[in-house]
Amino acid sequence: MIPNNDILQKRYPPSESCKCRTCVSFCKRPGWWTVEEASRAIISGLAVRMMLEVSPDHHFGVLSPAFKGNECNYALQTYARNGCTFLADGLCDLFNTGNQPLECRFCHHNRPGLGKKCHLDIEADWNTEYGKRLIVKWGNITGFWLRQDLVVVEK
Repeated sequence: MIPNNDILQKRYPPSESCKCRTCVSFCKRPGWWTVEEASRAIISGLAVRMMLEVSPDHHFGVLSPAFKGNECNYALQTYARNGCTFLADGLCDLFNTGNQPLECRFCHHNRPGLGKKCHLDIEADWNTEYGKRLIVKWGNITGFWLRQDLVVVEK
């Protein structure tokens, strides 16, 4: 486990499970894993259910649960209305599996405004060499780079 992951886990503890309209609405937009969590999710076989979100300045990306129908692709607005690939019948398939993203575990209706801070801290976790290398690895595992007519190798 990388040190930053430990810090983020302590800073953003899990919230209580809730199926209220507010909490379920968070699942329409997939939450983000930390880099370490995404690495474990890949090892667990979830790489094919991830998508790549690219920062507006194109300097880094984030692997997140995909929108339904948008697996193993760039995050495309066309699929955003489909919600998270892991949301089924108002519940998260990742709940209590050890693979639920930090942002999903933390955000809750009784923590207004704190979700944005969590999101920005996870963003900083991805804007690292470790995060960038994991994206390269994911792209090679899933064939993402080949579908883009690219050959990308880890440094």
